[in-house]
Amino acid sequence: MPRIEAIEVCSAAVPLDKVTSFSTRTVSTRHYGLVKVRSTDGTTGIGFCYVGSAGGALFTVAVEQLLAPLLIGQDSLAVERLWETMYREALLQGRAGTVMRALSALDTALWDLNARSVGLPLHKYLGAYELESVPAYASGGYYLDGKTPQHLGEELAGYVAKGFKAVKMKAGRLTPKEEEARLRAAREAVGPDVELMLDLNNAWTDVTQAMQYVRRFEQYDPYFLEEPFFPDDIENHARLAKLTRVPIATAEIGYGRWYHKELLDQGAAAILQTDALVCGGITEWKRIAATAASYGVVLCPHWFHDVHAPLVAATANARYVEFFWDDQVLNFRKLVDRQLEHKNGRVLLHTEPGLGFGFDEAAVARHGAWTTVRG
Repeated sequence: MPRIEAIEVCSAAVPLDKVTSFSTRTVSTRHYGLVKVRSTDGTTGIGFCYVGSAGGALFTVAVEQLLAPLLIGQDSLAVERLWETMYREALLQGRAGTVMRALSALDTALWDLNARSVGLPLHKYLGAYELESVPAYASGGYYLDGKTPQHLGEELAGYVAKGFKAVKMKAGRLTPKEEEARLRAAREAVGPDVELMLDLNNAWTDVTQAMQYVRRFEQYDPYFLEEPFFPDDIENHARLAKLTRVPIATAEIGYGRWYHKELLDQGAAAILQTDALVCGGITEWKRIAATAASYGVVLCPHWFHDVHAPLVAATANARYVEFFWDDQVLNFRKLVDRQLEHKNGRVLLHTEPGLGFGFDEAAVARHGAWTTVRG
């Protein structure tokens, strides 16, 4: 029986080509955590996560010192037991944040390894709902110096011209009047039949402030309002949900099934944006998706279409993949050797085993270095 023989880990710091802003922060570099899990039969699975705009070394420490030693010598098919073993080890160091993201990357690598070992694409290994493609929305609309509402509208219209029937833009950085001007330009540019999402990135602190914006936004028929408050401010999400007809979406920084159940119990989210590479890996994402199905709630997972496309394909109550068509924001695309394609607003699933791609080792070497953990 093959066993886990070695784990490689790398922290890669990848500069953005252009400094890019959200509602409350500005990013110039992104730090990614990468792992490779190799079994004794020579099969290798990969995992990864976004660490943040700094602090990539925390990921490496979490993998090398806390989590990888627990996996060496183990049967990779014991995914549930290995998840619990890692989670118990991380209780004191981080049930959320970078340590949980490291756990998520390793768990994802186990699923990738196991799917590759039997020659199945990940979505089929998980039990496919969609076999060939999944619906996607084009994500963009960031704040750049000199970018006018007209420029924003042109950008989003460009995604529609590429075949996308749903698009997302950032909001919340400017005054209510200025943000309405941006949204108006966006809606006029994409037309009435395109789903238009708004991402606030934790812009607001209270419901009174939020409603100054939301009253202006509602006439433009947004598909959802994403992360209006800090992720742990569940009560304000629930209050806002009662005051607006626009669905509230959140949980991209959500960790573990218990946090998500609290969101659902309080009616704080009509759409969960649970990120498998944040919440606890594919193992925990599957649990959260199953729980959400019992509440009649759908998932539109955040970020990293490379891993979320097969998960959406294997989940009946998952609706959209967030798709970044170039490497200007999701510059993780620079670190992999194959990109997902899209057609008519849908992402085409890989047909090769596992995730269907690997790391571009030359690109990784420009931004970080691998170290190896063995027994």
